[in-house]
Amino acid sequence: MDITEVISKLLSGDSIDNISQRTGAAQVDVKKVLASALPNLLSGVEQQTKDDDKVEGFAGALASHSQDDASDLAAFLNNVDLEDGGKIVGHLLGAGREDATQKAANASGLNLANTGKILALAAPLLMTLLGQQTNQSQQQQPTQNPSMLSGLMGNLLGNMDLGGLLLKLLGMK
Repeated sequence: MDITEVISKLLSGDSIDNISQRTGAAQVDVKKVLASALPNLLSGVEQQTKDDDKVEGFAGALASHSQDDASDLAAFLNNVDLEDGGKIVGHLLGAGREDATQKAANASGLNLANTGKILALAAPLLMTLLGQQTNQSQQQQPTQNPSMLSGLMGNLLGNMDLGGLLLKLLGMK
């Protein structure tokens, strides 16, 4: 499993451009929102896998999203249901949603509504890409046990300089 692939696709020029077009926000502002919020979203992913009460539902959500076709980012992002995307953001950020959204808004200079829309577009793509990476990993090491998801995500997210990677991929470093 490789988090760099997931983040690279999420932050690709096509993804940023399409989110920018759908929200009306400048590409540089979309980059700033995602650079600010992505570490919190990924931390939320990790927390979902560590919570015995949530891991099974999260594993199901990843499996469901892994079936989505993200090969055409424009089509994928044009078909994102913003309400569903907002729910994903809520699940991943939990009680920290308001603070993370405000921090991302402050980083970009955008209002909360536009920041929330950017996150609601990016979250389903994140889930799809993580789901596909999880499927690839499980094909190499098959398991039907949702609690094993914690180990898979730990391998995916652990021991990396996420901040440095984000800045590099966004051309901000």
